Amino acid sequence: MEEILINEIASTSKQEHEFYDSMPAGYRTGKSKYVIIYGTVMSGLGKGIFAASMAKLFQLKGLNVNIMKFDGYLNVDAGTLNPYRHGEVFVLDDGTESDMDLGTYERFLGINMTKNNYLTGGKIFHQILNSERKGDFLGKDVQFIPHVTGEIKKFVRNLAMSSNADVVFVEVGGTIGDIENNYFIKAMQELQYEEGKENVCIVALTYVLEPAFLGEQKSKAAQLGIRMAMAEGLNPDIIACRCQNKVTEKVREKISISANVPIQRVISIHDCESIYLIPDLLLSEKLDEQAIDLLGLRSRIKEDYHAITKWKEFVDKINNSEKEIIIGITGKYTSLRDSYASIVKAVEHAATSFGIKAKLRWIDTSELDENSIENELSRVHGIIVPGGFGSRGSEGKILCIKYARENNLPYLGLCYGFQMALVEYARNVLNLEDSYSTEIKSSCKNPVIDILPEQKRIQNLGATMRLGGHDVEIKPGTYAAELYGTDIARERFRHRWECNPIYIEMFEQSGIVFSGKAPNQNIMQILELPKREHPFFIGTQYHGEYISRPLKPHPLYLGFIKAISELEEKKIIIE
Repeated sequence: MEEILINEIASTSKQEHEFYDSMPAGYRTGKSKYVIIYGTVMSGLGKGIFAASMAKLFQLKGLNVNIMKFDGYLNVDAGTLNPYRHGEVFVLDDGTESDMDLGTYERFLGINMTKNNYLTGGKIFHQILNSERKGDFLGKDVQFIPHVTGEIKKFVRNLAMSSNADVVFVEVGGTIGDIENNYFIKAMQELQYEEGKENVCIVALTYVLEPAFLGEQKSKAAQLGIRMAMAEGLNPDIIACRCQNKVTEKVREKISISANVPIQRVISIHDCESIYLIPDLLLSEKLDEQAIDLLGLRSRIKEDYHAITKWKEFVDKINNSEKEIIIGITGKYTSLRDSYASIVKAVEHAATSFGIKAKLRWIDTSELDENSIENELSRVHGIIVPGGFGSRGSEGKILCIKYARENNLPYLGLCYGFQMALVEYARNVLNLEDSYSTEIKSSCKNPVIDILPEQKRIQNLGATMRLGGHDVEIKPGTYAAELYGTDIARERFRHRWECNPIYIEMFEQSGIVFSGKAPNQNIMQILELPKREHPFFIGTQYHGEYISRPLKPHPLYLGFIKAISELEEKKIIIE
């Protein structure tokens, strides 16, 4: 009996193997190709911009592309991250709070990302542990290899299948050598092993140092970073060298020899005036052609000449814009520009469409007072009060809004900017004593901004706001209706507080027009002052910048830039 039991155990152990099934049902190897982009030397080099630019070139070739981002931190999503630490939180239409790079993907490719395009360490571990508790691993000890790496590969392949992509671009967040992304690097090495070298292109984005005290470029740090990746099994097919100035041929040769990559595939990605000029930079290096040949995609090419023409027209406007305007961004995260990345791009999209170059002036509202406000705002042609949370800088924002309203300075308020515009109006027009938001002062006498009813019982912070895409009902005959040209608009939200319904009638009777609201709900989402009273004064509870695209700027940003341009032209005529 004992001998039979021992034989059964031995038989069972022989059947076990180290492979883990990460192939979705119906998956076919080779149908989708993969481009893996990782970074060396340091983070913040622009992997997302590079990945989106390369994907754009593939898209213009008529290929169906998709793109995803992996972040190694243990947060389940980006929703609770401080903008100072990680840049802005970009909200997808499905409500996913994601890394700002997904905004870059959407803007370049003109397609909406979903939760399937974004994976964090916290998200994958949460998924695996839930599966383990349910017994899905059939009694096995759950390990980084093969289970964590296997689930990552399955996530990547699921995106390829669901989008029917010719090519999926995968951006690995962080830097080679980071503990938090080691398992993802390993997963990509396994993906290449399983898919075959002909189906996976590896791109290393590295940094070429150029110390001012030396006066020359140095490649050693780049070489060491790439070698570290090669030791992990990710031998690059392409090396993109980031540098302030164009990387010299001598440096490219050194990196080429060190990494065993042909010099024509070691390219310079130096600083450009706009990120939308990067695809042209890659095009000049014939990177798209080289990558297409590496992946054997030549037979699938069907160039979209209409799309190519439209993109070239946009790029030409960037290069040839001469008229300049200055926009003030009045917020509390102004020391880190990435905190407002989508706003910066939405302004660029709208200004470029008019052949205008918009320069940004960053104004920290936490430092403003009544003595400094005139000096700061008299030097800009319009202001944007962006979103935010908490009390810091709120009084400075209110001062900015008051100045804009009283001095006919074009004003665009976003989320928090919508709320503070109502607080300012309540204080200085309605003369309501102690007007504020209950987010800042819970016991204020006139809570013109209060928490949404569905938010009052929520205790956690992560993914609990009014998030993602929602319809906005536009009021006919208003400035907003003129700009949108439609009765219903789809916009993206990220907020907990709203205009307190008991003050709506009071605001309307005194001159505020609520030109947008939630369908079938008393939630105000757009406010404006009539055009006859102010050249442009609009606030929105949503973030229009999230859906702005280079070839399709957001209507309100277009209206904002147009109003500024027309005002400046009038001043020139008068002068």
